[in-house]
Amino acid sequence: MQLKNITEQVIEVSKQAGDFIRQERKTFDADKIEYKGLNDLVSYVDKTAEKLIVEGLRKILPEAGFITEEKTTTTIGERYNWIIDPLDGTTNFIHGIPSFSVSIALKEYDELVAGVVYEVNLDECFYAWKDAPAYLNGIEIRVSNNQTVANSLLATGFPYYDFGKQDAYIALFADLMKNCHGLRRLGSAAVDLVYTACGRFDAFYEYNLNSWDVAAGIVIVRQAGGEVVTFSGGNDVLEAREVVATNGKITGELVQYIQKYFK
Repeated sequence: MQLKNITEQVIEVSKQAGDFIRQERKTFDADKIEYKGLNDLVSYVDKTAEKLIVEGLRKILPEAGFITEEKTTTTIGERYNWIIDPLDGTTNFIHGIPSFSVSIALKEYDELVAGVVYEVNLDECFYAWKDAPAYLNGIEIRVSNNQTVANSLLATGFPYYDFGKQDAYIALFADLMKNCHGLRRLGSAAVDLVYTACGRFDAFYEYNLNSWDVAAGIVIVRQAGGEVVTFSGGNDVLEAREVVATNGKITGELVQYIQKYFK
């Protein structure tokens, strides 16, 4: 299987979905919002974009299954599965905040082998595949070279439906706030990950994430020279539903901060 060729085709699919999302944003009516759960919003844009993506990906790899946020299809493949978030940052989209993305990853058995994240409003396409560099619009990208948390710009996200660890999360946030260059919360985990991959952020951490939020970004961070682990420093990121993505140089230090509050 030619991962480079497949990734190039996925880029086109992601951009087609992005074009649709961008056009719909111009006339979007907030009355069309649906609620999947507490603070868990969805619109016809998410669902239609997902259908467009699934249709395009089926042409690329017909035998592959799908793991998708909106569950417009639920077919699971034996060897290959696409992991899709058609609109990561739905709440931003609904409120007119221009930070949202299309996220598509390919998993072969249990290994993530390719990822594409298209940041719709900036027309920035981040992508990578196994055993190759990571790219932004055709230019190779690398993680930052900062050696300490103190010199780093960090990104995070806040839980919006499971508040059982809220106090610990806020305490960690307050601790890091005093000991780094700054903390940012963009509202799209996929964007946070690819910004880490290209060195805009030095690290990103968040919990209660689904596989479609992070799968593509994980591939891109790793191929850009970064590291992605769990809050305890483990490797089962998708199963643990928590992510610490770094430039590979501050992983241990950041995990130590996290472990003071999450054990």
